[in-house]
Amino acid sequence: MASNSSANELLRKVRKIEIRTRALSHQIFAGEYHSAFKGRGMAFSEVREYQYGDDVRSMDWNVTARLRAPYVKVFEEEREMTVVLLIDISRSGLFGTSERTKRDLIAEIAAVLSFSAIINNDKVGALFFSDRVEEFIPPKKGRSHLLHIIREIIELKPKSDGTDVGQALRYLTNAMKKKCTAFVLSDMLDVNPDGSPRYEDALKVARNRHDISVIKVHDPRERTIPDVGLVHVKDSETGESAWINTSSKRTRAEYSRWFGAVNEGERRLFNRYQIDSVDIATDQDYVKGLMTFFGRR
Repeated sequence: MASNSSANELLRKVRKIEIRTRALSHQIFAGEYHSAFKGRGMAFSEVREYQYGDDVRSMDWNVTARLRAPYVKVFEEEREMTVVLLIDISRSGLFGTSERTKRDLIAEIAAVLSFSAIINNDKVGALFFSDRVEEFIPPKKGRSHLLHIIREIIELKPKSDGTDVGQALRYLTNAMKKKCTAFVLSDMLDVNPDGSPRYEDALKVARNRHDISVIKVHDPRERTIPDVGLVHVKDSETGESAWINTSSKRTRAEYSRWFGAVNEGERRLFNRYQIDSVDIATDQDYVKGLMTFFGRR
């Protein structure tokens, strides 16, 4: 009985996300997505007789000579793309102090991108990762395939707790031999003690083959430590715990400096390798953030 209840609850969650995000994709994002992300270029379509105003550079001289009349080659945009979502399901995604967790936000954004891709007749795949690749769903078309991805976003439990963005990027590079458009959806909390990103080498290699974009999510409480006295905190990924005096100005200042170093390290890295990115908070309307992101492309 419990399993039936769990299955019904999962279906309800999937349906809720589908209704909300499919409508957004149709009404708002599909056109922006189409404009922002290009296909493979122009593909030959047909040969037809020359018409006034045609570009003479498109003349097909072989056909023209054979038929003794001017003919031109016609090309169409080769739109179909392959999209892969790199979805962070590490334990840090379960954090949330507003109406939703970071993983909830990632789920909705992933669904919007997936529906936008399907509407544009693109293939969609998903790579779920923690500090290892948890599951890879190869790119395909179709609503049933898309709903399978959404179910996994909601239901998949990671076997590991940590975050390794580099591992996910390396897997993408090896698994996808042809160029694809890849979105990394993560809180990007994969840094060295000094706040510098640990995934630079993997990103450098992946962006040489694929079109990489980063959609970072965060909770507003992660930016600063509130002054609430002595607090017991636990790292959801490492399991380490400690008591912190949040009333200490020095403690709060050190944390702010570290968080600033994380953001600055990301900014420099993304600029260096020309990675498009957007940062969206759990208490924000992600529609505006994505529209701005698409508009910059």
